[in-house]
Amino acid sequence: MLIDFFLRLKRGGLPVSTKEFLFLLDGLKQHVAGTSLDDFYYLARISLVKDEKHFDKFDRIFGEYVRGLDSAIAQNPELPLEWLLKKNVLDLTDEEKALIEALGGLDKLMEALKQRLAEQKERHQGGNKWIGTAGTSPFGAYGFNPEGIRIGQDGGRQGSAVKVWDQRAYMNYDDQVELGTRNIKVALRRLRKFAREGAPDELDLDGTIESTARNAGYLDIKMRPERHNTVKVLLFLDAGGSMYSHVKVCEELFSATKTEFKHLEYFYFHNCVYETVWRNNARRHNERTSTAEILRTYPHDYKLIFVGDASMGPYEITEPGGSIEHNNEESGAVWLQRLTTTYPHAIWLNPEPEPTWQYRHSIKLVQQLLGHRMYPLTLEGLERGMKELAK
Repeated sequence: MLIDFFLRLKRGGLPVSTKEFLFLLDGLKQHVAGTSLDDFYYLARISLVKDEKHFDKFDRIFGEYVRGLDSAIAQNPELPLEWLLKKNVLDLTDEEKALIEALGGLDKLMEALKQRLAEQKERHQGGNKWIGTAGTSPFGAYGFNPEGIRIGQDGGRQGSAVKVWDQRAYMNYDDQVELGTRNIKVALRRLRKFAREGAPDELDLDGTIESTARNAGYLDIKMRPERHNTVKVLLFLDAGGSMYSHVKVCEELFSATKTEFKHLEYFYFHNCVYETVWRNNARRHNERTSTAEILRTYPHDYKLIFVGDASMGPYEITEPGGSIEHNNEESGAVWLQRLTTTYPHAIWLNPEPEPTWQYRHSIKLVQQLLGHRMYPLTLEGLERGMKELAK
């Protein structure tokens, strides 16, 4: 059984060896891990993965290998697992969805959830009130509600969840991706501004010839500093959730950006920027950077680039406590305004097709906050965005 797991890791591009696989088997034989799926996951990861940059690949392959087991739900003992098992998926027409009413606000949703948790005693499917599956209730999985709290579902389906109950792991974008074309780099070069700074360690051929000629033919070597791109960039990358379908293009952009800009600082966020961001998704719960500290640290001449699909519940932007993952004291709109005020040269790159933006209220809100400086993450959109930043 575990041989298939080992072969999946090999096919997925992880540099795992037979020696490491035997180390895992020996650990299981010595009862290093317990009988839970979590114990096996951590033992397998520490045995087989030598570098944390491979954690995301390992997680995806591990998830495929044990598909059907919802470890995220098991972390929430208040909700019995059988309540949320995927036995059916609700599929409604647009007309049927329009008839379903929302509870009317984040506060009412959270209050109703507390009441359901206190009152519910059994599993429900297909209803419009209780925590369950395949219904029109605001709470549960595999159903539909215009403003709901998603609980126990392996990813978004409708894009309408106001909060997500489950703890999720996000992945870092790979900065070693080899681009299929040079077009993204060419588009980014519109933002370059060169200057010679630093130690004079490059031969100035023209200067040497001119100085030698003026010196009656005696060689007079001239040196000069190397020519560098002096543009400084702050890059904020949306990770996780609906951004999973855009990983490839984001990795290509990330890889090109790290190549083209010497002065680059990057941070991750989820859906909207709040009081903290992070540099490593694997440690995002323990190692966060204060957004206020970023505003104090980096001067206003940095160019600010957001990358994300801006697809989220409107409350995540407009309301305190609207974040789906934590209780934010100030709204996302407040932090976006602070960032764009401090860094007036700012754009938002959206991997979603531009014609679809009009159907997402959250995208319209972000466009307004960015002064309509949102551009599609296409070559044409990149060129437009770089022209805007270069003004």
